[in-house]
Amino acid sequence: MNARLFTPLWVLTIIVLVLCSAPRASAHEIRPALLQITEQSPGRFDVIWKVPMRGDRVLGIEPILPPSLTQIGPTSTQIVPGARIERFTCKGEAASLVGETIDIKGLSSLQIDVLLRLELADGQSHSAILRPSSSAFVIPKRASRVEVAWSYSRMGVIHILEGVDHLLFLVALLMLISGFRMLIKTVTAFTIAHSITLALATLGVVNVPSAPTEALIALSIVFLASEIVRQRAGEEALTARAPWVVAGVFGLFHGLGFAGALSEVGVPSHEVPLALLMFNVGVEIGQLLFVSAVFGLLTILRRHPLSKTLVVRQFFPYAVGSIAAFWVIERIALAFQPFV
Repeated sequence: MNARLFTPLWVLTIIVLVLCSAPRASAHEIRPALLQITEQSPGRFDVIWKVPMRGDRVLGIEPILPPSLTQIGPTSTQIVPGARIERFTCKGEAASLVGETIDIKGLSSLQIDVLLRLELADGQSHSAILRPSSSAFVIPKRASRVEVAWSYSRMGVIHILEGVDHLLFLVALLMLISGFRMLIKTVTAFTIAHSITLALATLGVVNVPSAPTEALIALSIVFLASEIVRQRAGEEALTARAPWVVAGVFGLFHGLGFAGALSEVGVPSHEVPLALLMFNVGVEIGQLLFVSAVFGLLTILRRHPLSKTLVVRQFFPYAVGSIAAFWVIERIALAFQPFV
């Protein structure tokens, strides 16, 4: 292949792949599964098992609880958009669960994570991410601060890198920025804004339903796509003049989206500040890795002769804007679904 054609064609291929995967990725439909075990009183455990669905099919994974836990009573099942939730109660036969193992059957054959949260009656809590390569968790005697910090920072990195809508927002924003200093200023404004709303929502100071928040996040991408089109047409775009202002305003809504993901995992009551801080640190690490890669790629593309062709200049904003517009409609419909 001609070396001059490789870079633009490679970028176009990535965009096409994003387009093809958009229906599956919209609104984070394939979220991680969730296993929450709460010891309501000594020896009595309430279990919540939330597993994602693809269409009408439930993913083929199931939790394998410690042998000392025996289910008592029936299992209640509830179908919610994109997931099935099972609730049941177990009786603990052992004095302690320390050293016992929680495993997820079938996880190794699927590309999905399971968020595990264990709350014990003595105030101890444990959080972990079970992945296809490591589906088992051995319950320790006490969750160390290092364990909490590592788990929540890892969750933050995974969330931002798997959040297609957040990443598309960042790509669209970068398309409107010229200069490294403006990049730093814009990313800083976005970071400060989403950190504020992430903290406020996690601490319960503000409470915004997830569906409208997701719709606003998608709308922010539509706005940036239209700004790119205006800039390419020679008009003066607001984002091009002050990208840090736009990043700050929309960053508030993206922070609420991050908070929604964190609320699904839960935050250990004895380590709220640490868990919140490290989740945000993880988000920033993932964001900086992505922004650095995209900014470097865009710098190369802007110097390439074919980057100035009509296809390359026009395809991206219309493709991204179309995906985001679909998400807006889908998420608004989801927001009003309970009233239909």
